[in-house]
Amino acid sequence: MLLVDSHCHLNFPDFKDDLEAVITRAREAGVGVMQTICTEMEEFEEVAAIAQGHEGIYCSVGVHPNESQQKAKAELAALLERVGHPKVIGIGETGLDYHYAHSTHDVQRESFRVHIAAARASGLPLIVHTREAEEDTVDILAEEMGKGAFKGVIHCFTSSKYLADKSVEMGFYVSLSGILSFKSAQDIRDTVKTIPLNRLLIETDAPYLAPIPYRGKRNEPSYVKYTNKILADIKGISEEECAAATTDNFFRLFDKAKPPC
Repeated sequence: MLLVDSHCHLNFPDFKDDLEAVITRAREAGVGVMQTICTEMEEFEEVAAIAQGHEGIYCSVGVHPNESQQKAKAELAALLERVGHPKVIGIGETGLDYHYAHSTHDVQRESFRVHIAAARASGLPLIVHTREAEEDTVDILAEEMGKGAFKGVIHCFTSSKYLADKSVEMGFYVSLSGILSFKSAQDIRDTVKTIPLNRLLIETDAPYLAPIPYRGKRNEPSYVKYTNKILADIKGISEEECAAATTDNFFRLFDKAKPPC
């Protein structure tokens, strides 16, 4: 059973002391592929080095919306310069986060559009973070889609059926994290029932959002198997079928990545 952790942060300080052990545990759990996500332009070289140094680990390039004002801005030329790296398979994470006030809404929206332009120009998928900003997220994606097609994923889905439906209508995928296992997430599980299996990915967002039974502890890629199990239960299929489907979906979307031999 091959699993993919489509979104994690292996360069974060949480993994500084035991990264190789974390990667080994992921392999032992059947996680053959991981994508470690860039959140600041300043960290790209570190993120890319982790991907370059490990078979089956890929990375993205982008600026998280919460970093879009304090850190170096996402410039189209800088993003496109880095997509030539053999391990870069996605643009982001980008999007809108109105929960925190780290960056103004206008700055976030501008950065989001720059990332979309990079996704359109490069053909790589857009990795979208959205929190308390559903309508603006949908409006910007729809408006930009009118300028020319691009593909992408709503990462760590915690939102409404409205966002799920609109995302799928635009051809996007929806990625599910350990939140799917939380007792408080019944509304998310109900929405996931309605999303076609061929539009779903799984992720950890490690080191955050560890699933039950590890909630409150550091998350790591090996725990994506718990999200796979919950999703399989929701869809009424076996864990093997669920893993096969979400893995196929990952490689269909992130088509620059290669399945392990």
